[in-house]
Amino acid sequence: MSSLEALSPLDGRYYAKLAPVREYFSELALIQARVRVEVAYLRALGKVIDIGVEVPTSIPVDAQRIKDIEKVTHHDVKAVEYYLKEHLNT
Repeated sequence: MSSLEALSPLDGRYYAKLAPVREYFSELALIQARVRVEVAYLRALGKVIDIGVEVPTSIPVDAQRIKDIEKVTHHDVKAVEYYLKEHLNT
């Protein structure tokens, strides 16, 4: 992609310089953080009420699956919820 086609200087001329922080600020990092937050929430909720499922401390993140669900739901957080539902029901 040419820097002329970039949406901002961050994904254009500064792309290479931002490589060290990409793992913290990328779409993948955001999805991983959302999954961690939702898992922590479910674990805390499970301590207060019976939610009907044992929630592990960590769940492997399939970011592509979450993005595929998002195409249907048109909502990023809801896609994470549906992903967790899929994962916890198996």
